[in-house]
Amino acid sequence: MHCLVTGGAGFIGSHLCERLLAQGHTVVALDNFNDYYSPNLKWRNVELLRPHADFALAEADILDRPRLQQLFGAQKFDAILHLAARAGVRPSIVQPLLYQQVNIQGTMNLLEMAREHKIDRFIFGSTSSVYGENPKVPFSEDDPVDYPISPYAATKKACELMCFTYHHLHQLKITCLRFFTVYGPRQRPDMAIHKFTQLIAAGQKVPMFGDGTTRRDYTYISDIIDGVCLALERCTSYHLYNLGESQTIELRRLIDLIAANLDREARIERLPIQPGDVPVTYADITRAQHELGYRPRVKIEEGVRQFVEWFKEVNHLR
Repeated sequence: MHCLVTGGAGFIGSHLCERLLAQGHTVVALDNFNDYYSPNLKWRNVELLRPHADFALAEADILDRPRLQQLFGAQKFDAILHLAARAGVRPSIVQPLLYQQVNIQGTMNLLEMAREHKIDRFIFGSTSSVYGENPKVPFSEDDPVDYPISPYAATKKACELMCFTYHHLHQLKITCLRFFTVYGPRQRPDMAIHKFTQLIAAGQKVPMFGDGTTRRDYTYISDIIDGVCLALERCTSYHLYNLGESQTIELRRLIDLIAANLDREARIERLPIQPGDVPVTYADITRAQHELGYRPRVKIEEGVRQFVEWFKEVNHLR
């Protein structure tokens, strides 16, 4: 297949491009290299992809409709794997209009490209944040998600709804994937595991919001990519799946695990719970297991070990 991966220079996107290329697909990574975090890190990811003969980079913004028209007019894509977005719960509270514009309008632009150019498959990267303060665990795709508690979550839910509308009206084959806190090598530096690792390695205090008992379902990058590729293969109608590990770890235990792998002590700075944060995320992956054959393999202990090994290597800490 000829695949377009939006956000292809980012953490999940670059890993997805690598896997698709390894599977024999041709890949165009679309990215605007914005400054949400250092663009140099994204360019470093692109350099890992450039040696592949079937890889190309399109430096473009999903809000730039003329540029998208030019790209889609010049190439015939079989699939769009849409990962580009403004991410993060807390920044979305500060800049809600930016999140609305990028996430909703950008997704609409790509759905329109899929409709106009009759692209067979559309994979949308959603988030476990849509579940909000759901008291029922684990979270199932059939649970109500009508009460998001951050603009980021609200924009992702809005995009899921629009994906269904385009499937219904235009018979597009669309799969929405709710990712549960993805981590691993090349993870964004603002995300918890990367941020905590940096701080502990530098001997700085680690901010712990709340009493350390909040729990997250952390999903290793290779397991997420397994799920995305399985969804691409089986994209036949409209589907919605959780992609997680289906296990949780408390925040305090996670910090201790990172510190142990660094062979350092974690100095904790206790802070109040932040607006938009949820007390727990926990994926029910039954549907993905049955319909996709999704089988996450990397437990948090092994995943953190591998992440810390990568962190040491890139920061010359060996």
